[in-house]
Amino acid sequence: MRYVGLDVGKARCRAALMNQKGDVEGEFFFENNSRGISNLVSALTSEDKVVMESTGNVWLNIYDALEHRNISVVLANPLKTKAIASAKVKTDKVDARILAHLLRTDLVAESYVPPGNVREMRALVRHRLSLVKMRTMVKNKAHAITERYGYRCEYSDMFGKAGMEWLRALELRELDQLVLENHLSLIESINAQIRRVDEAIRKKASQDEDVRLLLSLTGIDVYTALLLRSEMGPITRFPDYKKLVSWAGLAPSVHQSGNVEYHGAITKRGSSMLRWAMVEAARVAVQHDERLGAFYERVRVRRGDQKAWLLLRVRC
Repeated sequence: MRYVGLDVGKARCRAALMNQKGDVEGEFFFENNSRGISNLVSALTSEDKVVMESTGNVWLNIYDALEHRNISVVLANPLKTKAIASAKVKTDKVDARILAHLLRTDLVAESYVPPGNVREMRALVRHRLSLVKMRTMVKNKAHAITERYGYRCEYSDMFGKAGMEWLRALELRELDQLVLENHLSLIESINAQIRRVDEAIRKKASQDEDVRLLLSLTGIDVYTALLLRSEMGPITRFPDYKKLVSWAGLAPSVHQSGNVEYHGAITKRGSSMLRWAMVEAARVAVQHDERLGAFYERVRVRRGDQKAWLLLRVRC
């Protein structure tokens, strides 16, 4: 058995092969593309164990290729790896060797890698979020043009059907008219793309039992349910709700020295999208669930609005 440390980069990666005694038997570079990954897989056997850090999405193709060849692969948490084995001299060669050594000594802090179907869900909901952010940016630019001229829309939704007609009828300078028309056309195009993604989300949601269970909760719609499902993965991987709350970054930080202990703000570790979804779900739940609404009001009166939202997110 050999322990293989991979320092993964966008274009080029470094591999270090270490035996069970800790001696480096070989090192080489390979390109982070189909040919380079194929060369890596050809140099390994099913008895080898591989470790690499979860840096962005550049590791994903390598991970899938190794997994397909039944080669054991571990994804290391970069924050915890740095805490265990930081080095003043940081190069691709050193990083690959450190990872191989940590794997050999069983000191790798492993990151969770969701199965393929969950990764597809995650990509779908994140794509929708990126489209919404893009649309919001374009809407803000259209708002800026109307505000410059002092126009005030009389409709509740400036970008609804009536609002769009109102925008197209505004008297503007020729250049601003052209820019606004481009913005409105782009908004309509993004709306069409979002509708297509929503259809794919509904199809995915209908095929997953966990999503159907989440939809039974107050404040959870189809998009939020699929987001929670894709970010958390199988709920069975958490032994209890406290582990889930901590993993999601919703647990308060703890500072202790001697006999003094106090709790600070939430840790904000884990998925920021998951915390955002919990906030939105909690805001809706308060308006439609009397029990949760009463809980929120009790906490808000005693400890303020921010603390109330935090505790409500955990309770939801």
